[in-house]
Amino acid sequence: FADLVLETWDLQCDRNGREHRTADMGCKQLVVRRGQPFTITLRFSGRGYEEGVDKLAFNVETGPCPNEASGTRSHFAMTDSPEESCWSAVIQQQDEESLSVSLCSPSNACIGRYSLTLETCTDYQGSSFHIGDFVLLFNPWHPQDTVFLRDEDERREYVLSQQGLIYQGTCDYMFCIPWNFGQFEDEILAICLNMLDINPKHLRDQNRDCSRRNNPAYIGRVVSAMVNCNDEDRGVLYGRWDDRYEDGMSPMAWIGSVDILKRWKKFGCQPVKYGQCWVFAAVACTVMRCLGIPARVVTNYNSAHDTNANLIIDRYVNEKGEQERYSWDKIWNFHCWVESWMARPDLAAGYDGWQVLDPTPQEKSEGVFCCGPAPVKAIKEGDMQLKYDIPFIFAEVNADVVYWVVQSNGMQKQTIRSSDVGKNISTKSVGRDSREDITHNYKYPEGSEEERAVFEKAEHEKKSIGQEEEGLHLRIKVSEGANKGCDFDVFAVIKNNTDVEHVCSVKMCARTASHNGTVGPQCGLMDPVDINLEPRTEKRVPLRILYEQYRDSLTQDNLIKVVALLTDHQTGDIIVAVRDVYVENPKMKIRILGEPMQNRKLVAEISLVNPLAVPLNGCVFVVEGTGLTDGQQIKELEEPLEPQAEAKFRMDLMPQQSGLQKLMVDFESDQLTGVKGYRNVIIAPQPM
Repeated sequence: FADLVLETWDLQCDRNGREHRTADMGCKQLVVRRGQPFTITLRFSGRGYEEGVDKLAFNVETGPCPNEASGTRSHFAMTDSPEESCWSAVIQQQDEESLSVSLCSPSNACIGRYSLTLETCTDYQGSSFHIGDFVLLFNPWHPQDTVFLRDEDERREYVLSQQGLIYQGTCDYMFCIPWNFGQFEDEILAICLNMLDINPKHLRDQNRDCSRRNNPAYIGRVVSAMVNCNDEDRGVLYGRWDDRYEDGMSPMAWIGSVDILKRWKKFGCQPVKYGQCWVFAAVACTVMRCLGIPARVVTNYNSAHDTNANLIIDRYVNEKGEQERYSWDKIWNFHCWVESWMARPDLAAGYDGWQVLDPTPQEKSEGVFCCGPAPVKAIKEGDMQLKYDIPFIFAEVNADVVYWVVQSNGMQKQTIRSSDVGKNISTKSVGRDSREDITHNYKYPEGSEEERAVFEKAEHEKKSIGQEEEGLHLRIKVSEGANKGCDFDVFAVIKNNTDVEHVCSVKMCARTASHNGTVGPQCGLMDPVDINLEPRTEKRVPLRILYEQYRDSLTQDNLIKVVALLTDHQTGDIIVAVRDVYVENPKMKIRILGEPMQNRKLVAEISLVNPLAVPLNGCVFVVEGTGLTDGQQIKELEEPLEPQAEAKFRMDLMPQQSGLQKLMVDFESDQLTGVKGYRNVIIAPQPM
């Protein structure tokens, strides 16, 4: 018999891409998921394959030092039936010179770039042919994969959806911004794989790093470290919180991960300026979804950053309600992290499912700025010793805030206030543009027996109290219309829940603030007002906040922190209330003109009114949306936008993909920044 000579081959990228749900990656290479068969076609010249005469075998290799022991290399001969536990090749059909072969990886294979080689042997004469390279990803559709997710709607949302919503604002005023995750856009897969290859663990021991890439918990920990650059590890994003972003992009200006990841690659893996928590979390979410691990961005309102891990955050104010001294412990009005879905065979049973990964650089874990994966279940149960970083995240959702009033004589007095950390933990709902509240995944109901047991286990006594008990109560209310450019009112609402009259005094102080809890200059002050409160009544005392007072010191976070102090003259007790007021940006209008259809021109009309009393200079609209725009489209206004004037323009789009897409817009100028809008567009498929 003559040697068997391979003439051509076909990796059937399109067909395999459809079956493995990777077709949207649009790359001209084979991308498949582990544990699931894929088909290739081999064409031989001169004669076809003959069973019993020809022996066929394959080699797959990944990483710079592939070997069988590490699971990064496999040599396997053609067999009659697929093997679950190792790589296998089975003949599907044969036509004269062509042979269709089904290859399959084990469901615990290492993910990454592979090379594929065919070895033929006839009468002891062997030849070897390099067939090509392919990428292997995690497989949430495979019941034996550690990232298996049972529900198809959830897989669509957390693996395949390239757009989403991220919740921001304050616990009293929650809103969302659109985000273009874009995990299947051109170049993104290559960038994500490159991120794994330049991570410090890989550089230290390439063989060990590649051999651990079968484990989503390991990958998650690497991604959590690589999205920030605090370890000088060539990470993706540079974090900054001080409102000075002139030498980069303001964190508020981004509307997607693709632009960030492409910039990172373009500038030789130099950190991109600048990120804050939702940007870090969204980029990590893109990377995880790209690699096949289900992921979602989660927002925790009133998130504690407890640097000394005592679960107590001390706040010091003077008798006017002004902050007295700097504290490293912070309360963020919101903080975002990522949850990724995976089994945790490294832990005892019961901790599979959602795991917290927090790529925002806050504290070191095992010497590196990363956090997680931490099972959400372990956070709820107070299992502090489990891997990884449970105490830090437990504090983010459970710490107590204790306010101390520093009196003029230097005496410090502890105030009374209710618990308020870890509120309204939120994520986008599956398949809908609404908020899903997942607080119950992180904590038991406040005041419940289970909650007390968890705190005991965590060796922490909860100091703060529930609402609406006997005594005096104080809260802060905001009038409608806290809009940028306008004056508005905040009210101290005092309630007497007792059967006796109380004589007390109330004062209020407002300052501009940043998202991470630091405060700026004062923008409103109310001198003490004495009030007599009849039994079982309530009174409200207003404080007017003037635009001219907050205009120059309001940061791009649009926050004003209001503190109210109530002194009960009978008992000497001081009650404190704090509220972050979000000053609203104007609404952006987006209209879609025409019948949206794949590969047919579509027009978007975008408009915005300047709500300020001054002209806006350097106005720029940035438009993007996977499947709708080719990358980012930028519209710069040539003239300043005068007060109360409307900017309106039209933009041509050419939708590439059918189905539900999101068109996202961001507006930037000198006085008004980070204004976001989005519009859902349903694109009809092109008629056949």
